[in-house]
Amino acid sequence: QVQVLTSGGGVVQAGGSLRLSCTGVGLPFDDYGMGWFRLAPGKEREGVSCLTRSGDRTYYVHSVKGRFTISRDNAKNTLYLEMNNLKTEDTGTYYCAAALLPRCTVVDGWHYWGQGTQVTVSS
Repeated sequence: QVQVLTSGGGVVQAGGSLRLSCTGVGLPFDDYGMGWFRLAPGKEREGVSCLTRSGDRTYYVHSVKGRFTISRDNAKNTLYLEMNNLKTEDTGTYYCAAALLPRCTVVDGWHYWGQGTQVTVSS
């Protein structure tokens, strides 16, 4: 049974940092592209950042460029999202997802989803 386990959310003041982690259990991790999505109040789920299975190509939504960094350690079956200079508009539930053909701008087509972790940025 495949599980995608997400952790690292929390409450932080604007300007602070958080690091999210996502571990694939029972998943041939290095066969999958990985991504982070977020669901903010009153908004649709959006792709925040994604990367290919080898990690050689990345995507960032415009609003997080220069502040967030996505990375993966295939030896540990783990995906990371380093979030710096957080803003109140980054508040939301963050989900990790896996896809054979990752498309960060599309929510459909992702095969496995984590349970979500809450990120709250206060002013």
